[in-house]
Amino acid sequence: MSSGKEKLTPVPAGAAGELSARAAEGMLGPNPFVGLRPQDILSAAGQIGAQGMREPMLVLEQEAALARELMAVLSGEAKPAIPAGDKRFNDSAWQDNPFYRAYLQGYLAWGKALGGFVDRSALDTKSKERANFVVSLLTDALAPTNTLLGNPAALKRIIESGGASLVSGVQNMLADIVKNQGMPAQVDKTAFKVGENIANSPGAVVFQNDMLELIQYAPATPQVYARPHMIVPPQVNKFYVFDLSPGKSIVEFLVKSGYQVFAVSWRNPTAAQRDWDMEAYVGALLEAMQAIRDICGSDDVNIHGACSGAMTASALLAHLAAKGERLVHAATAMVAVLDSRADSQLGMFTTPEAIATAKQNSAMKGVLEGQEMGRVFAWMRPNDLVWNYWVNNYLMGNRPPTFDILYWNNDSTRLPAKFHAQLLDIFVHNLLTQPGALTILGTPIDLSKVDCDKFVVAGLTDHITPWKGVYDSARSYGGNTEFVLSSSGHIQSLINPPGNAKAKFFLNTNLPEDAEQWLAGATPMSGSWWDHWRQWLAARSGEQKPAPKALGNKRHKPGAPAPGTYVSEP
Repeated sequence: MSSGKEKLTPVPAGAAGELSARAAEGMLGPNPFVGLRPQDILSAAGQIGAQGMREPMLVLEQEAALARELMAVLSGEAKPAIPAGDKRFNDSAWQDNPFYRAYLQGYLAWGKALGGFVDRSALDTKSKERANFVVSLLTDALAPTNTLLGNPAALKRIIESGGASLVSGVQNMLADIVKNQGMPAQVDKTAFKVGENIANSPGAVVFQNDMLELIQYAPATPQVYARPHMIVPPQVNKFYVFDLSPGKSIVEFLVKSGYQVFAVSWRNPTAAQRDWDMEAYVGALLEAMQAIRDICGSDDVNIHGACSGAMTASALLAHLAAKGERLVHAATAMVAVLDSRADSQLGMFTTPEAIATAKQNSAMKGVLEGQEMGRVFAWMRPNDLVWNYWVNNYLMGNRPPTFDILYWNNDSTRLPAKFHAQLLDIFVHNLLTQPGALTILGTPIDLSKVDCDKFVVAGLTDHITPWKGVYDSARSYGGNTEFVLSSSGHIQSLINPPGNAKAKFFLNTNLPEDAEQWLAGATPMSGSWWDHWRQWLAARSGEQKPAPKALGNKRHKPGAPAPGTYVSEP
């Protein structure tokens, strides 16, 4: 399916590729959040200090253990136990150079002593989790590799480049201070242009209202399945996570598989749209569905949502079920948790005070800024999303990597204040999974009444929507639900094209109450879940018919070419 537009090598090579892969694995993705307040960090740090005062013997024990470790370092008897997967100390100097080897061993011993104190303290489980997070912030920030003299690879680079890397690093830092609020840039934004080398599947806007543009994509096969498909993206970040570069595009994959594909592109709200809420988003989707049915001459559609978009799609499904309207034949929910029963990293500092503050802040501004959310996400996983780039951009003097997923992740949008507050209430009080706790467009929401076929996808190493939480969400629906567990993280489980030799997913047609029991009985499958999904959709997409010769119809004439105009609004 070629549009004649520039194509992009989707995965960078070498060190930049490794940096991008680590960032993508650590990426926390587009979901509502409470926030990370400085006072919460200080409070957790204060609890550590208070424990030190209350348990002096434990402090002495940990100091003695640290002293023994340091003596072993000085005597040359210590062996560095670098955590598995920690690539900060890959340079051979950390093993071969006596100074760097001792530096590394001392740093690891210090971090081990701090962590050991927290783990052995009398703090409760939640407080220990917060305290360990604060300790990790400190130890990660003070890693020797984050300094020029403590990073042998950076020193070698200065010598090899004749000092040019040092000059480039200073230039990169000054640029980030001016343009990126002091955060190291994660991606070279100049390498991408939406509609040219990213989000470039051919199509056109065939319907528009104040909240969304509906894009119909051009068919790529002579025959297409009769029942159309509507993609519902999250309200944070742009919709084109579903249409990245060729070979990594869900839209492209579905179109080439013979499906009639439509995608929603949400408008980026401003303070003027502060009162948009779940009802408004569901109402906008109903209008889009009507346009799709009219264009395709279909009584119903299949819908596919991810993250907060899957939450909105679930509310839509429950609303239709309450009204007895069978307008959706089958639905897919990808990496979406519908309640807060499963712990996630983002819930670590979720307290009534933090929630109230988050609501107050967005109410004052009218919106929750996507850039603000991105900064919080970065500091939840600083090694992957902050210090990696600090080293790459400033110490090594490299440009940020060129990687489509990182570009999309940095192309953030805003959440309306009312919708943000509503999402927080949904998570905190589990409103979506409690029958009748939430009302949408005059109907009570009860997911157990949603009896169309569902396909639910989770990621085994997902940090923001833990797979067990997604599993619990899958069990909250009525009817037949197939649960699929990808072996990847949040974004990699969503963008999981065929062809990756390392890809794997798990299948189990049973849905027992316990998620671990499901996994114990699951069958591992090689390859991407996309191929399995394609077969699942084929059985639920109707008969095949000749592909339409033109997009839209008389009532819904094609307008702006894909990816539309809303995607470019600031």
